[in-house]
Amino acid sequence: MLRKKSEHNESVLSTLEEISLHQLSIEKISNLDVYCRHLKILYLQDNLIERMEGLSKLKELEYVNFAVNNIGLIEGIRGCESL
Repeated sequence: MLRKKSEHNESVLSTLEEISLHQLSIEKISNLDVYCRHLKILYLQDNLIERMEGLSKLKELEYVNFAVNNIGLIEGIRGCESL
């Protein structure tokens, strides 16, 4: 799914800076910190996410949208130095 959603970046995940993963019924954040280390903007609104996880290694992340999810506690973002 990450490669498909990164078509604007020729599906190259290693240099991807922005991705929209909204309205996809995503329940868990996974592999973003492995494949998309240079993300700056992340749209995850209107999903089924309950926990903020897998973001702490995204040091360049500047903006994230978690609107309309099931997150009860903001956590796991200490490593996000630019957020």
